[in-house]
Amino acid sequence: MTEYEKPHWEKGLLVAGVDEAGRGPLAGPLVACAVILPPFTEPFIDKDSKAMSAREREEAYELVKAKALAIGTAVVDSTLIDRLGILKANLLAFRRALEDLKHKFHVVISDYLPVEGYECIPLVKGDEKSLSCACASIVAKVLRDRIMEHYHKLYPQYNFSKHKGYATREHIKAIRLYRESPIHRKSFSPIRQFSLFED
Repeated sequence: MTEYEKPHWEKGLLVAGVDEAGRGPLAGPLVACAVILPPFTEPFIDKDSKAMSAREREEAYELVKAKALAIGTAVVDSTLIDRLGILKANLLAFRRALEDLKHKFHVVISDYLPVEGYECIPLVKGDEKSLSCACASIVAKVLRDRIMEHYHKLYPQYNFSKHKGYATREHIKAIRLYRESPIHRKSFSPIRQFSLFED
């Protein structure tokens, strides 16, 4: 999982991996994370964050925090996602997470999307191919889940703690019943199709 980092580490360069959580949900923010690992860090993650249980992710999150030279995060809320569109919101979150690192780095490895203004290596399924991206994915996922747990307390009728805002049958049923909440993405189908918001 370090084949993309090693050529840069061997040149004395630091690599920042960047990934996000929350592109697809109907509700809640998109959370991005950037992680700089010490050069020649041995892989300590054996599967991507989506395949982990919540407990495994929390444990991996603590490991990432202990090992990383720097961690940067960014949160883009549902209102801005509706205004920009998910692609631009995703790129904005990546840039903000990299800026939040407050630590020098030379190369960016991103999950799928190229980030302008940096020497960037965009990888399809980057969180499965790059240790730096995998670490960023874990932190982003854990932080977003925590945010959705908070929103569950504010809007318990949607059961965000269970589905984290994704389009499950239970979630869509709740939207039909209660209409959308302030954190729902009004530009996303099926909310837009339900016409549950006023122009």
